[in-house]
Amino acid sequence: MSDGEPSYIDYEAFLDPAFSATSFANTLILSTNNPSDTPLDLSTPLSRVLFDVQEIDTHIDTLTTKSALPLLQHTRDHAESSGNILLEVEGQVASLTESYKTLQKEVIERYEVAEQVRLTADRLCQTVKLGRSVARCLMLGRQLEVRMSELGGIGGAKKEDHRAMVRSADTLLSLRQIFMASKPGEEGDGLDKVNVINTLKNELVNPGERSISSRAQQVVKEFSISSLLASSGQSSSNTYAQTEDTKSRTTSALMTLYLLSPTPPNTTTDEFQPTLVLNALQDYLQTALKSSLASMARSLATLPTLDRTLLEVSARCQNIVALETLLGSTKPPTHPLLDDPEKAPPNFLQPLLQALDTPSLPSYFWRSLASNLSPRIQEIMNSRGVSSRTLRSNKDRVRDAVRECVNRGSQLPTGPMNKGRTLMAGNWEREAAVMVGSIMGPLGR
Repeated sequence: MSDGEPSYIDYEAFLDPAFSATSFANTLILSTNNPSDTPLDLSTPLSRVLFDVQEIDTHIDTLTTKSALPLLQHTRDHAESSGNILLEVEGQVASLTESYKTLQKEVIERYEVAEQVRLTADRLCQTVKLGRSVARCLMLGRQLEVRMSELGGIGGAKKEDHRAMVRSADTLLSLRQIFMASKPGEEGDGLDKVNVINTLKNELVNPGERSISSRAQQVVKEFSISSLLASSGQSSSNTYAQTEDTKSRTTSALMTLYLLSPTPPNTTTDEFQPTLVLNALQDYLQTALKSSLASMARSLATLPTLDRTLLEVSARCQNIVALETLLGSTKPPTHPLLDDPEKAPPNFLQPLLQALDTPSLPSYFWRSLASNLSPRIQEIMNSRGVSSRTLRSNKDRVRDAVRECVNRGSQLPTGPMNKGRTLMAGNWEREAAVMVGSIMGPLGR
């Protein structure tokens, strides 16, 4: 409705966003009726609403009649504009379609071909890389066979060159390094899926590592350079060459066990523990302790054999002293799987002393022997037989013999290579007192 045409219809009320038909109807009924009347007259408000509707319909008809030509002109202009836009858009769509076809032909199809070529090249590259890793493993496997043959081979008894143990261990570490590098992109990625590599592991690498470790442990177990028994005529004395050969073989065995000790991934030099070395050396000490304890317990029950037994115990301790000297003068080899070789221990002795919590190996030997010997003496004394009476009556001789055994056993073995290199006897007075006390204590009760 134009501003110049009056109307009794309240357009603002109908155009109000808060308009409610229910409220409007209620107001209209109440304005045309008395709320107390029964029944209500609805014809009047209904006529009012119908009249308003008819008025609005007439108004709409008038407006459309007056504005027919402008509306038709607007509609025609709008249709023409839409047609022009459609023609322009169709041209653009046709151009885009043609460009897409060109793009598909020139780029997408070529890209698909190029992607196939790239994928083929990438897989060929992976195959070549895997092939090189396999070839390197096989080369190292062949190298391991040669080096083990120099040592005598798997299960062989002939030991032609003990240094071949170290060389074999170095080859095994190279193989272990490849096998551990199994992450994507690393040298050993995918090797576990190659049958020949699995065969190499199962038939050569793993048995070879066990064989070399076992042989190195056996060399450590057999370490002996004491000449005490030879001086009593029980065995031939070790020559200088034999002693040097024993030390050299033991050094090679220690280096081999150090290299072959387990190295979990991301192990630092500070965290690395040469478990194979420590286990072999601790087994050597335990064997010496058990043998010495058993023989001393028997000899203290039958005193005529005591001198010979104490000589054997001294010889075992002299071997331990010699072993300690060898460990202290031998530096571990460079380990290729550790991050900083400069942080490695200065010698083989330091990790062993830390593991045993002792200042020296002879001290550990005598103190351990004494702690286990005292209960054995107590058993002899509790038997109250001839052995206990004989031991009690000869306790002075036993005391002197045990003290001499400790002092004699705590020195380096005599020989050309150790001439003049003896340890001060005074350093072992406390160990001698501990040994004597472990025997004299039960005798005095």
